[in-house]
Amino acid sequence: MSNETSSPSRRSSPGGTLSDPRPAPADNAVSKETRRRVIAASFIGNFVEWFDYAVYGYLAVTIATVFFPESDPQTGLLLTFALFAISFLVRPLGGFIWGHIGDRVGRRTALSLSILIMSGATFCIALIPGYDTIGIWAPVLLLIIRVVQGFSASGEYAGASAFLVEYAPANRRGLYAAVVPASTAAGLLLGSLMAGLLTTLLSTDAMQSWGWRLPFLLAAPMGLIGRYIRTKLEDTPVFRELAAEDHAVKAPVSSLFRNHWRQLLQAVGAVLLNAVGFYVILSYMPTYLSSELGLGETESFLATTIALITYIGFIFLTGMLSDRYGRKKVLISASVAFIVLTVPAFALLGTGNFLVIVLVQILLGAMLTLNDGTLPSFLAEMFPTRVRYSGFAVSFNLSNALFGGTAPFMATLLIAATASDLAPAWYLVAAAVVSLIAVSLSRETCKEPLRHE
Repeated sequence: MSNETSSPSRRSSPGGTLSDPRPAPADNAVSKETRRRVIAASFIGNFVEWFDYAVYGYLAVTIATVFFPESDPQTGLLLTFALFAISFLVRPLGGFIWGHIGDRVGRRTALSLSILIMSGATFCIALIPGYDTIGIWAPVLLLIIRVVQGFSASGEYAGASAFLVEYAPANRRGLYAAVVPASTAAGLLLGSLMAGLLTTLLSTDAMQSWGWRLPFLLAAPMGLIGRYIRTKLEDTPVFRELAAEDHAVKAPVSSLFRNHWRQLLQAVGAVLLNAVGFYVILSYMPTYLSSELGLGETESFLATTIALITYIGFIFLTGMLSDRYGRKKVLISASVAFIVLTVPAFALLGTGNFLVIVLVQILLGAMLTLNDGTLPSFLAEMFPTRVRYSGFAVSFNLSNALFGGTAPFMATLLIAATASDLAPAWYLVAAAVVSLIAVSLSRETCKEPLRHE
């Protein structure tokens, strides 16, 4: 942790926050073995979560046929992505609840519960009968389960990021926090590999009958492993210090809106590019390539898989860059890159040349890592320890609910409305402009000690 200078007093302010910072435990107070287990515990939860979202996005065409067989292909796809988007609407509520648990009860408790609910819900998707068996109840059950997933997942990304930042050495918080988006990309990578393998090996009838269910069944064992690892860890040193001295805030969400609303607004804006970019580039892209540009499904999955492999490497490089040069500089670079290069990149996708498509996806992924690899440490450092989980969870999930989960739906809708394959690119540019403004108004955090007040 950061080595803060101890203050002689610990007076409480009327708003429930400490007027003077208190010392965090020294970096060498945490063993390397403990940090390795923290990394593993943080990795696996996000991995399971985003593996599910990847499979749902990559198999959207098949899922649309299973649950909306009476609709035309584009309408069925829109309905499938609408269910995807609706599940995100519960995320702000989940952010409030998981933020309260994480800041009041503990980071470990919140993370152990969220992975159990999330993996269980994902497993249940595989058990839902199709529309041909139970009619309208099939999409209704799918919606209910995806809402449960959205609620449980709303605490995962924020909690894992806060957990890692609070355990990390002070000069490597960016690198440690980059584990979270790296685990996200790894989940997407496995989802892409499985979707590509299934669509290659199985016939269309087999995929629609039972093949699409197989990836969702894997969530149960992976979730149980993740929960076991997390229950064997202690909470972060800084949270244990707060709890031992009874300084954990009683109503963290209330304190967040009362005392840190400016940072909250800046954080929501900063997340916008990540929310739209992540789902358009890493989740929606195979559907875009196959449904809108006419590329074969196998080629679409292969291109995305290659891009994801390079993406994971870029993530850690970005984390190190943010530790060296600062969060703001890297995040601003990401926004500028998207504003300038997104439309030309999407235009090149339209060439249909497989090599060009792969190179463009690698470029778009590298641009996104400048944001994605920096954002977890940026958001975690923006809020003090007492409301860190809440601040991260509320801002991240609010922006994702409004703009992230709706991104595949909006991209499909904009293409239909404008008859232009470049519509998703302009949507990304607009998101980048908003994030550029928000980040520019924020302060640099990478060289500061973690604040506890």
